[in-house]
Amino acid sequence: MKVSKTKVAGLVMIGALLVSNGCSNRSDSGSSGGPDASPNKDLTPQTITIAFGDFNPLWDDMQSEVGKLITEKTGISLKAQFPMNGNDRDMFELMVASSEYPDMVWAKGSVGELKDAGALIDLTPLIEEHAPNIKKVYGEYMKRLRWSNDDHGIYVLPTAPVNQTYFKAGSGFSLQHAVLKEQNYPQIKTVRDFENALKAYYGKHKTTADGQPIIPLSLNGGEWQFLISVTNPAVATTGAPDEGEFYIDPDTYEAKLHYLRPEEKEYFRWLNHMHDIGLLDPESFVQKYDQYRAKIASGRVLGLIDMDWDFAGEVAVLRKEDKFDQTYANFPVTLNETYKRHDFQRYGYLAGIGISITKSAKDPVRVIKFLDFLASDEGQVLLNWGIEGKHYKVENGKRVIPEDILNKKVNDNGNFRKTTGIDMYRFGPSYGDGVKDPTGNYYTTVFPEQIEKGYTQAEKETLAAYHIKSYNDLWPSEKEFPVRPWGAAWNINMKTGSEANVIFRKCQDIMKRRITEAILAEPEQFDAIWDDFMKELEKAGVEKLNEEFTKLVKERVKLWNE
Repeated sequence: MKVSKTKVAGLVMIGALLVSNGCSNRSDSGSSGGPDASPNKDLTPQTITIAFGDFNPLWDDMQSEVGKLITEKTGISLKAQFPMNGNDRDMFELMVASSEYPDMVWAKGSVGELKDAGALIDLTPLIEEHAPNIKKVYGEYMKRLRWSNDDHGIYVLPTAPVNQTYFKAGSGFSLQHAVLKEQNYPQIKTVRDFENALKAYYGKHKTTADGQPIIPLSLNGGEWQFLISVTNPAVATTGAPDEGEFYIDPDTYEAKLHYLRPEEKEYFRWLNHMHDIGLLDPESFVQKYDQYRAKIASGRVLGLIDMDWDFAGEVAVLRKEDKFDQTYANFPVTLNETYKRHDFQRYGYLAGIGISITKSAKDPVRVIKFLDFLASDEGQVLLNWGIEGKHYKVENGKRVIPEDILNKKVNDNGNFRKTTGIDMYRFGPSYGDGVKDPTGNYYTTVFPEQIEKGYTQAEKETLAAYHIKSYNDLWPSEKEFPVRPWGAAWNINMKTGSEANVIFRKCQDIMKRRITEAILAEPEQFDAIWDDFMKELEKAGVEKLNEEFTKLVKERVKLWNE
């Protein structure tokens, strides 16, 4: 399950992002020993500046327990910069205009513009000479870090965890446990099943226990998350993998904007129907992210269509307030039973979004050594587990999180991360969930046994009712699909200012306006609005866009597979 990591695409930085990227597991990956932190012994105090493309309200200025220990181990302190009002493009464009940069950038979709401006340095020689742990983490995927077929330099160290196994279903359609329990845990396979569950519960309950009006279904469609909560589900429910804004033919690699697929029109028709019968929050397309989050945290939203990282903080609030029945179970909902969801289809290692060192870095060698420490076995355990004796203990050779610490981690995750610093510094090379270190322990704390320890009673009852150990069991397995040789289309960047990029932006504006209009229209007006939508895309040059993006996909296949 990915985010469009375009998508990713403005995520809730670092920790949340990482839930979405990765690839298949290789369980013996950290068990071969090899280099560690020993070459990097310079502890002279130094401050490294970094600009992140996503805002992180939990950033601790390295004053957390883990942050302080990282400084103690490396001598490095980080001074972070975040985009104003969430607009990372403006922040990086100002840097390009002034030719003044911090030591490091985590640039998301602006990385191409920075590279074109000559702002990023080729990391290849630094890695070869000073970063054995980084080489160890990426291993056989080092060639995927190459910039292009014409430029084999490495300008980005991807954040996507290596050899990731997805133990948790982070996408799909979500329903409160209370809704499921009252209806004796009904089958939830199609949009109609989802609709019927909402309708039955809402028919009996118009307010919460504390008197707040219940909202059957709310979409996070007021800001950039429109792509996550409104349009991506049209792809997933109609049997295609998440490629961001495109659909890629798996045989020919031909690309097209996914809205051009006729089956998706029927998904949006269903949303139009949900609005027409009063089950869709009328504020879905005008609400701000904070408003959406507040509704969820209040416990009054019965159903969601979103990625779990987009509302994880609000679920944590509900758990902290013991509103466990008002948290959510996830289901692989499709438009009808003829479709199969591709959420777990693998894309190999997904190089792309990550950390770069700029030409303004005062000491690139010290910077790469800092990143190499974070990539070491010692660094990886510290970033994921925290400090031995404080955040975990070792029993019979196995790392164990004490019950009181686990309770804080699961039920008060925001405060836990801010005070401990755990999961806060994974912005560079990292191992994925399911990969074991040389001691036979997992590098991360996300693995089946640990996940099960965090289940609430409501979750245990729901899972038992559906005869599953995790929601993943409801989804088609990754083994049912081939690996995508191009990775994921949302990870392929169009050159800023190119003809294709200009057309793409026009199509995005048309898409958001027309899809919103179609969903909120009277049902008898839907087809006419959709026809106008298709005509506008054609007039904007969508065919040219499709042709140009197809070339990019084929170039990616060549770069990664030859």
